[in-house]
Amino acid sequence: MALQIGIVGLPNVGKSTLFNALTQAGATVAAYPFTTIEPNRGVTMVPDPRVAALAEMVGPEQVTPATVEFVDIAGLVRGAHCGEGLGNQFLGHIRAVDAVALVCRCFADPNITHVDGMVDPVRDIQVLDLELILADLEVVERKLEKTRSAAKSNPREYGAELKALEELRARLQAGEKAAAWAASGSAKAALARALSLLTAKKRVYVANVGEDALPDGGPLVQEIVRVAESEDAPIVVLCAQLEADLSEWPSDEAAAYRAEVGLMHSGLESLAQAGYMTLGLITFFTITGGQKVRAWPIRRGAKAPQAAGQVHSQMERGFIRAEVVGFEQLVETGSWQAAREQGILRTEGRDYEVQDGDVCLFRFSP
Repeated sequence: MALQIGIVGLPNVGKSTLFNALTQAGATVAAYPFTTIEPNRGVTMVPDPRVAALAEMVGPEQVTPATVEFVDIAGLVRGAHCGEGLGNQFLGHIRAVDAVALVCRCFADPNITHVDGMVDPVRDIQVLDLELILADLEVVERKLEKTRSAAKSNPREYGAELKALEELRARLQAGEKAAAWAASGSAKAALARALSLLTAKKRVYVANVGEDALPDGGPLVQEIVRVAESEDAPIVVLCAQLEADLSEWPSDEAAAYRAEVGLMHSGLESLAQAGYMTLGLITFFTITGGQKVRAWPIRRGAKAPQAAGQVHSQMERGFIRAEVVGFEQLVETGSWQAAREQGILRTEGRDYEVQDGDVCLFRFSP
C-alpha cells in the first residue's frame, strides 16, 4: 500500500514548489493563486537505508522500496466549502488521501503576494480549519437527513447512528474538528471513515520557511509548533525552494549543503517519516528467491496474516506461518541461511504482531 499524502494550504504558500521538490514531477509554479487546478500526483520512494543494506547483502535483480504518493491539491480560500475558488472540487480531492500535509507559509517575499495580506500562519490554519469544518458539516447534515428517514421505520437499527451523527453535528457547529469525536470510539471512527470527514484525517504541519531561517524556522514556526502540539500532530520545518533546488543537485553535494545549514534529512525523508508516524505505519521486508528485495508499509499492530496479505491476498487466505528475523540480526549473520543455521530465524503464527524491520517469509497453502 502506498501512503497517499495530500499537500494542502492557502494559495501561494509553496505547495507546488514543495510537490516538485518531493517528486520532481514538474507541476506548474507561479506567484498567483490557483496555478494548480487538477491535482498533480507523484509517487516517490521512501528513503530507508535498510533497503540498500539488504540489497547489498542479497544482490537481487529487483529492489522495491516503500513508496509515498503526494497529491498537490489546489489552494483553498475563504468560502471554499460553498464553492469559492472552485473549493468544492478541491475539497473533494482531499477526501481521497490518507493524510494531509498542511503547508503553512512562514516566509516573507514581496514578489509572492499572500492571499490575505500579511504572513500569519496561525490565521491561515484557522481559515483552512473553518472551511474543512463547514465542508464536513454539509456532509454530516446530508447523512443525518437520510438516517432520520431510515430511523422512522427502523429505530432500533439506526438509533445509535442517529445519536452519533447529532453529536457530531453539534461539535462541528461549535467549530470543533471531527478528529477528537472520531477518536472517542471504534463505531465513531468507522463512521468518520465512511463519511471521509476532512477534519478527522491525520495531518502533518509543514512550516515553509526562508532558507535563512533554517533549521529551526524562527518565531513564526513556534506558533505552528504550539498548534501541532495541541493536536499531537508532527511538524516538519523546511524550505520548499531550497528543497526544489537541491533536488537537481548530485545527492552527495545536496547532503553536504543540507549539513551546512543544519539539516539532518531531506524534506522528503522528514515528511515521509512524519507521515508514517501520524498514520502509525511501520515497514517490514521480504526477500523472494534471492532475486527480489521489497519494503512494505503496514499499520503498527498488524498481525502476520495481514502482512502476508500485503504481499498477495492468497497468502493471507492460506496463511500457515511466517518465518521471521529482525533486519539487524539478518545483516549481522550475513544471509537468510546463516540466520536459520544459527537459530535466529523464528517461526511465528497467526497471532504474531509484525515489528518494524522484520524480514518475513510467509508459508501459505495455495
